[in-house]
Parts: sequence; structure tokens; C-alpha cells
Amino acid sequence: MQRRRHLDQTRSLKDRLATFANEALDKASHLPPGPERDELLKRARRAETASHIDEWANSPALQQPNRMLGRNQ
Repeated sequence: MQRRRHLDQTRSLKDRLATFANEALDKASHLPPGPERDELLKRARRAETASHIDEWANSPALQQPNRMLGRNQ
């Protein structure tokens, strides 16, 4: 069986997504309007959204539900 390579990340997901988004926005700002620029802008927005979702999912305010919906305990 082939083993997967395991990498220990040195930077948080939030930092990596922010770096990617900033680099994509920078590259897009140097391109003329067109499909390549649109794709970079779309990928930057997705990275920013993923960063916000990661922040929300790891926030201390997010709590595990007490019970399953539709079932009484």
C-alpha cells in the first residue's frame, strides 16, 4: 500500500489563505481585463471566503449542539 506524505504546516491555514489571496490580487492588478484576471480575482475571493469559514469554524463561540435535531433526549 502506498503511504501518503505528511507535511507539518509551519503557517496556519488562515495565513496561507491570506497570502494566496494577496498574491492573486496583486497579480490580477497587473493584468488587463480579461478571463485570466477574472479567474485570479475569483480565486482570491474564494481564498478570503475560506479564511472566514476557517475562522468561524475554529472560533470559541461555536459550540457543539446539545442534541440532534428532531429527537428528544
